[in-house]
Order: sequence, then structure tokens, then C-alpha cells
Amino acid sequence: MSNIRLFIARHGETDYNIKGLLQGRGINAPLNEIGQNQAGLLAEYLKNYPSDKLISSSLTRSYQTAQFVQKQNGLEIEQNPDLDEMHFGEYEGKPFHEIDREIKELGEAWRSGNVSQKIPGGESPQETFDRANRAVRSYLEKLKQGTLTFVIHGRLIRILLSEWLGYGLKNMHLIEHNNGGVNQLVYKNGNFEPVYLNKTDHLKEFNRV
Repeated sequence: MSNIRLFIARHGETDYNIKGLLQGRGINAPLNEIGQNQAGLLAEYLKNYPSDKLISSSLTRSYQTAQFVQKQNGLEIEQNPDLDEMHFGEYEGKPFHEIDREIKELGEAWRSGNVSQKIPGGESPQETFDRANRAVRSYLEKLKQGTLTFVIHGRLIRILLSEWLGYGLKNMHLIEHNNGGVNQLVYKNGNFEPVYLNKTDHLKEFNRV
């Protein structure tokens, strides 16, 4: 019987975040100064919760955030490309305002339940969930008892939590996420139970709404 605590954190801020540029699997931006501060505050919070394994995506912004956590807990970071952000295809790196119509049309399709509709040149929510969920469950199966810490990405957090918590992928827009925010869940008897979602009070003055 599994009883595992999961911390699922979002990476710190990048310049793409503050400039309003779409940043998915195809963009490998580093943390900016505020993002590094957020990562440090996240790590300070997580040091109170010893973990058995620290996992990040393969992307720089996630790995750099995890490095701050590593300094506090001493664990090696395992990078897993299956936990990379959703691939936004042709929209990668573009300002949101330039693709507003396309994004709205995609959002409407997804909210209507067509979660297999892909971004042109990229992924669908269903494809993204399948690869990331498979990766997370592989860690759950190996650990059985203990604590896992994941440092990943905003859209991916929406995708995973919406399914795990019973909202359904079509309602992923209801899941909030902030740079440096953290979610705590318990995986017990095959189910995910939320302890809290998108905790940000540890970020203090570096918290951005």
C-alpha cells in the first residue's frame, strides 16, 4: 500500500514570463534575478520537508530552480525530459497578444472536451498528460513510502493536477500556478489527495500575481 507525499513546485521566473512570451518545451530560458530569488525562497520552505528524491524536467529554468532545493537537502537532481513543459509548437516564443485569437480558439476546444487537439507543430493536453503522468507514476511505484519533490512547469502542473484531482483535462484552466509556487499532495491507495494548492506565501516580496 502506497502512502507518498508529493511536492510539485513551479520553476522561478524567466524573462519570457515577464515579457508575456509563450514558453513551452521548445524554449530553454534561464531564471532571471527574481526567479533566482523565488527559487531560493522555495528551497528555504522545502528544507522543512525532507525528501527521498528530487526530480526536475530537463529544461534549464526547472533545473536551476531544483539546484536551489538541492543546496538545502543535498539530494542529487534527476532530470526527466518526460516532465518538460507542454510543447507549444508554432507559438513558442511569441507574444500572447500576437496569437490571442489562436489561443482562445484552442482554449475553447479544450474546454469543450477536445483535449486531443494539438497546438500546430506541438502537443495536445492529452499527449502531455500521458507522458508526464507515466513518468510520475514510475517514481511512485518505486518508492512506495516517503516523499518526492518535483520541480516542473505551469501548464504541466495544470494538466497533471486537473486529471489527478478529478477536474478533468477540459477544466485544467481552473488550476492556478505562480512562479515558485508549490502544491502538496498525498498519494494513497491509488488516489491523489490535495493538502494545499499553489502555496505562495513563502515567496514574500518576490511573489508576482
